[in-house]
Formats: sequence, structure tokens, C-alpha cells
Amino acid sequence: MIEVIEKIGNIENLSLKNEEMEVVVSTFGCTIIKMIVEDKNGVKGDVVLGYDDFNQYQTLDAYLGALVGRVANRIGKGTFELNGETYHLPINNGPNSLHGGIKGFSYQIFDYEILDDYTIKFTYHAKDGEEGYPGNMDFSATYHLEGTTLTISYHATSDKDTLINITNHSYFNLSGHKHNIYNHTLKIDADYYEHVDADGLATGEKEAVEGTPFDFRIPAKIGERVEVDHPQLKLGNGFDHHFFFTTDKNQVVLEDEESGRRLTVSTTLPGAQIYTANYLDGRIGKNGEPYNARDAVCIETQNLPDAIHIEKNPSTILRKGETFDAQTSYCLEVIK
Repeated sequence: MIEVIEKIGNIENLSLKNEEMEVVVSTFGCTIIKMIVEDKNGVKGDVVLGYDDFNQYQTLDAYLGALVGRVANRIGKGTFELNGETYHLPINNGPNSLHGGIKGFSYQIFDYEILDDYTIKFTYHAKDGEEGYPGNMDFSATYHLEGTTLTISYHATSDKDTLINITNHSYFNLSGHKHNIYNHTLKIDADYYEHVDADGLATGEKEAVEGTPFDFRIPAKIGERVEVDHPQLKLGNGFDHHFFFTTDKNQVVLEDEESGRRLTVSTTLPGAQIYTANYLDGRIGKNGEPYNARDAVCIETQNLPDAIHIEKNPSTILRKGETFDAQTSYCLEVIK
């Protein structure tokens, strides 16, 4: 069932709930506020970080649970060329533009329609020139809960050629934040990852994961890898890198043995930014608990970051008259 559980001015927080799982999502940035599911002992727990004070979602910069767009991740120097025109974006992350700009999709209030007992369709109209991007864009994100799987389907059209790269920025901690993620086991079906520079910007250099701390093709504990002396881990202050998937479903699996919870992420998108919450700074989160680096991991499914500068035919270009469609599912279950 779906119900509005809180109203904050013109913002509404809605609960999608069945017998096995509850997801709380806000019309503000389509933000996932809670994902509540049982552990191996049948005890319910919230597996995403967030805030008790809703004002923090509106004012802080970590994008906890947010839908990120028009373009997720970084665009170098906040500028790009498209069809012979140069576009300038807000600089909000070192020398670069990050996650759609100052007021990207994460900070917008979406309209919504309840399609059935377990499906909400959120919609937003991004105006031509908003945050520097061309084109009037009609965008939707449909959240559907079935069992212990949340599926998000993205759809967009534009009246001009533009850019799009959408992701969800949930911070997962399968223990329910009883401990950090060092003992979480991670598996990623990816043979290559993307280098970053000192500002976290994708450089256009792919490296094979084999023989590096980035090789999660066989499951490994995050804590055994994230502190390894490796130049890319130093530049990212941990993992904050794009991985190129080699399979078309169930590409990332995260497990916490203590709670017995497993998260399987499956997407139609070609990769994901894996981020070990390197810049959480002790800010106060749910239940008055401080959130520090390594307290969660983000699995940000998306196209290649800064593709407009890296790829010959950038995957992030949405042409007028064409449609952007992508889907990502998050399946939570108890390890058998």
C-alpha cells in the first residue's frame, strides 16, 4: 500500500509498504529516506543512511538517498560543447560541475501519481537553460515495490539535444548502521574501472581491475581493499570510481554476514560509480548518530561520468525526439 506519512510545506513523504519491506520516498528529489527490511533473525532495520531533520536533506551536500540529475557525477570545468554551442554549468565541486548543478533534480519538488498499490510515478519538467543545460526536459521516475525489490524506471524526452545521466545516490549500510562497511562483502561484475584525477573527475583512462584493489569479480571485504596503498585510492580518498559492467543484470552484490542481509543491484545501465562515503564528515544522521567516512557504500548506476568529454559518441547525449529509458532494481534478501 501507499500512503502519505508526512507533509512538510509542499513536500510530501510517501510510504510504499508490503508485508516484507517498506520504502519511504519524498517528493523532494525523489529521495529515498528509508528502506526497512528484516535481517536473518527477523528483526527489521533501515539499510540506508538519512536524516531525522528533513531540513538537512535540503541544505546539506551528500545527496543521501537522492535522485541525481540532469547529469549525475562530474562534468569537467563545468562546460561542454554540443552542436557547435558552448554551455556553461555551475561550478560546485572544486573546478567542476557536480550532480546537475546548484539546484539539480535532487533539490526539486516532483509531482506524483499513484499508479497502483505499490507503484508511484514521479514527474518533473526541467526548463530550457535550467542549471545551464539546453532543452525543456520532461522526466519521470517510477518507483515500484514487489516483495523485497524496489525497481526505479527512468524516462526522459527533450525538445532540444541535451545531456542526461541519472542515478540514485542511496548510502547503503546493511547492518542498519550498527557498524561501518569494512566487513561488508562486495562483488562487482566488471573487468575495468575508470581513473579519476585529484578532483574526482573521470580522466578517460580505463584500467583492468585484475591485479588491483579494484578487482571485485570475486567477492571481497571492502575493508580489505579500501585502505590499500594504491594511487587511485589515494586520489579518491577511497573508492569513488566508475566500474564498467561485463554482464547485463545482477551486476553488484553487497552482503553483510552479521545481519545476514544481501543487496543485489541489477540495471540496464552500463556501469556504476562505487563510492565508499569517503567524505562523510561526522554530520548527525538518523537517531542522532554521527555519519563518518566508510559508514556506507553508494552504488550509483549510470553512464560514464563526463562522457561528453571522453566518449567519441557520448552516451549521455539525449537527442531531440528520442527517449531516455533506464531501469535499476535493488533486491534485498536474507543470505541462505
